[in-house]
Amino acid sequence: MTDKYRRNRDIQAPPSAMPDTKQMGPRPVKIFLALISSIVLVISGAGYFTIGKLGNTVASAGNLSLGGDKGMKEAADGATDILLVGSDSRTDAQGNPLSPQEIELLHAGDEENDNTDTIMVIRIPNDGSSATAISIPRDTYVHDNNLGNLKINGVYKNYKDKEATKLLSEGISDQKTLDERSKQAGRQALIGAVSDLTGITVDHYAEVGLLGFVLLTEAVGGVEVCLNDSVKDEYSGADFGAGRQTLKGGQALAFVRQRHGLPRGDLDRIVRQQAFMASLVNKVLSSGTLTNPQKLSDMGKAVERSVVIDQNWDVMSFANQLQNLAGGNVRFNTIPVTSIDGTGDYGESVVTVDVQQVHKFFDQLLNGGPKEEPSSETPSESSDHTVHPNTTVDVLNATTTSGLAAEVAGHLKTKGYTIAETGNAPEGLYSHSQILTADPESDDAKHLSQELGGIPVVHHDGLDPHSYVVVAAGDYAGPKSAESTTSTSTTTSVVGQPGADEGQAIVSPEIDAGGNGPRCVN
Repeated sequence: MTDKYRRNRDIQAPPSAMPDTKQMGPRPVKIFLALISSIVLVISGAGYFTIGKLGNTVASAGNLSLGGDKGMKEAADGATDILLVGSDSRTDAQGNPLSPQEIELLHAGDEENDNTDTIMVIRIPNDGSSATAISIPRDTYVHDNNLGNLKINGVYKNYKDKEATKLLSEGISDQKTLDERSKQAGRQALIGAVSDLTGITVDHYAEVGLLGFVLLTEAVGGVEVCLNDSVKDEYSGADFGAGRQTLKGGQALAFVRQRHGLPRGDLDRIVRQQAFMASLVNKVLSSGTLTNPQKLSDMGKAVERSVVIDQNWDVMSFANQLQNLAGGNVRFNTIPVTSIDGTGDYGESVVTVDVQQVHKFFDQLLNGGPKEEPSSETPSESSDHTVHPNTTVDVLNATTTSGLAAEVAGHLKTKGYTIAETGNAPEGLYSHSQILTADPESDDAKHLSQELGGIPVVHHDGLDPHSYVVVAAGDYAGPKSAESTTSTSTTTSVVGQPGADEGQAIVSPEIDAGGNGPRCVN
C-alpha cells in the first residue's frame, strides 16, 4: 500500500483485539425502552416510564466502521440509518451455548447457519419525524470485490469463515475468541455490502438472535397476525389456519421464518415479517406493555440474552429524539427490485436489483427525490476559483459499484482538474467519502470539496502540496460525469441476469404500524 493511500489515525481508531461488552447496570428503564425501541421499532413513549432495573449486560460489538459518531440530529446524509440483522446463532449474545431445550424451541435444526436471512435498514430522518424499516431480500445479488457476485445473505458467512481460517492459521484456537473475532469480520463486511447497495452510511448496528425473538414475543403476551390461507410447513414448523390469531414463542418464530410453500417464497416471508413487526409495534404502543413491570422485566431478559448493538450507540439520546413518534409514522417497505426470478453466475435463483434505483429509493425517503447536483454556476466562490496548475487528483472507489471512481473523475475533469489515477480503494480502509490532503484549510481543498457536494476534507501528511486523494464510498451523493453514468448504468448497476419478470416485479405494499388490526398476508 502506498503512503498516500494509507489512512491516518484520526480517521478511524485502530481495532482492538476483541469486541467490547457494554455494562448496563442500574439505570432508568427508559434506557432499556430505547434499546427495545431500536429493535422492534417501538419508538414512542421511551423516556416516560422508570421502573426496575435493566439487568446486567447487553452485548456490544466494536470496530464496525459506522457513521453514528455525530449524533442523530447531525447525521451527514440527513438520516440515522440502523442495520438490523437476524442471526441464526446457537449461542446467546454473550457467547454462551443455547441449551438443547432452547434449540428445540427454535425448530431451526442442529446445524448453525451463518447466513443472514433477515436484513433490514431502519431509516430515521434527522428531525425524528418518521421511521421506515426497509427489507433487503436475502437472495439480492450483489458484487463484492473479493468474493465476486453472490447473494447478500452470504456476505457475513463468507467473511466470518475467511477470518476464522486466518485466525486458526495464526495459532488462535480458543473457540470463544475465534467466534467473536470472526463475527466481527462478518459484521464489517455486511455493513459495507449494505452501504454499497443502498448508498447510505450505516450509523448503528443491531443483531437479534432467534432466541431473542422467541423471548420477546412471549414477554409481550403474543402478537396478532392474519393469514389469507392455512399453511403447514415441516421446515419451519408453521402449522396455522387461515384468519386472525395470536402467536408467541416458537409459533411466532415459525410464522416469520416460513418461506417454503408460499406463493413467492422469500418475498412473502418478508411481507410476513413486516406485518408481524407492525402488529408488534402497534400492540406495544397501544396497550399497557410499557407500564407493566413484569413485561418490561421479561423484555429486558430477552435483550440481554440475544441482542448485540454497536458499542458507540447512545440509546438514551436516541430515545429522546424519537419519544413523540406514533405508530402511524412507522412504516415497512422493501427495496425496489428488477426481477425476483433472476439467475446468478452458477445458475442459482437470485433477486436482481438496479443499484442506482436503490440509491434513489433511499434518498426519496428523506426528501421526496434525489438531490440536485450542485451547479458550478451558482456559488460565486466556485465560478471565481481557478484550479492551481500543479493540482493532481487521485480518485478511489471504496464501494463494490463498478465505475464510480471513473464517474467522479469524469466530473472533476470538466471542472479543470488533472486526474492522476483512478482505481479501487484498499479493502476495508474507508467507510466514508472524504478528501485527503496535506492542508485541509486551503482554499483549493475547500473548493474541491464544494465541487463534490461538500464531502469532508481530512488531513494526510503523506501527500505533497496540491495533491489530493478523493475517496468515494457508499455514502457519496455528489456529482458524477453524466456520460459515465449513462454508459455504465445498463451494464454495471445490475448484477446477474434478470428473469422474465424484468421490469414487472412487485415486491410488497407499504405497511404501517398504525392500522386497525393486522394486515392479512400469504
